[in-house]
Amino acid sequence: MLQTTPDDRIKSVHVLTTGTGAQHPEHRYGSKMPSLWWVLTSKKWIKVPTNVFVIEHRDGLVLFDTGIDLAVSTDPNYIDSAIGRFFLRKLFKFHIGPEDTLTTQLKKLGYDAKDVDKVVVSHLHFDHVGCIMEVPQAELLVSKDEWSQLSEPHPERDFILKEHIEIPNAKWHQIEWAKTDDPLLTGFDGCFDVMGDGSLVALSTPGHTKGSLSLLIRSSGKAPILLVGDLTYEADLLMNNQVPGTGDKEKLLSSFAKVQDLKEKLPELVILPSHDPAVPEALKALDKEGSTT
Repeated sequence: MLQTTPDDRIKSVHVLTTGTGAQHPEHRYGSKMPSLWWVLTSKKWIKVPTNVFVIEHRDGLVLFDTGIDLAVSTDPNYIDSAIGRFFLRKLFKFHIGPEDTLTTQLKKLGYDAKDVDKVVVSHLHFDHVGCIMEVPQAELLVSKDEWSQLSEPHPERDFILKEHIEIPNAKWHQIEWAKTDDPLLTGFDGCFDVMGDGSLVALSTPGHTKGSLSLLIRSSGKAPILLVGDLTYEADLLMNNQVPGTGDKEKLLSSFAKVQDLKEKLPELVILPSHDPAVPEALKALDKEGSTT
């Protein structure tokens, strides 16, 4: 049974950035044009961070994603597929330096990469799992539905890069969704209790990819936080049902509705997307209120 009233097991929540990039406005805010059209023709770019969340739990250090690999900006053949390399240049721009590695950014927060106990993977896109090699000791939690894409034809066309996921000694663990009697979470297709105490609960929120997940952070006396990965790029977009330019629109809207329902039940819920530059300030505001970190 999922514990629904966790005590103060969450010591802190931080965000770090493994470099910045840029995406097209059509990608971030959606477009009436076919995606292939704006991917090939759009000339406008929006600067975005590649955020990683660091959660200090009483029983171990947990990351939500690992960010992007420095090699994306230094190795022209980072993607094995030629067509993947072509579309990478059309979809994204990157600004990543040696100081942006996961290991370096963790040190700036006072943590050591070797102390990471678990990584909750929102989805398998290269900018979310790019630094798994820096935490080889960590258990990598991914939804079973998300992992199944590796067995489908050409996952690299969706920027799911097997060559950087199925690496030696990586401790991948596929999680399966379970129903819960927690009245706050019954609207979701399933959940997974990451630490076994109800403080970190992974939730099924597909749409951006087949098996995308979000992470609910709960601690008594503190505002709950929902890390949504790339389900949306800004919380207001989700609340207004404005879908991005990529993903499965029907599944996105279904997941939006579930998150909106959770927000209605938990008005103080703070929704944090992975590529939102407003995240650091949002966490600072919670810190000042004595609600999170």
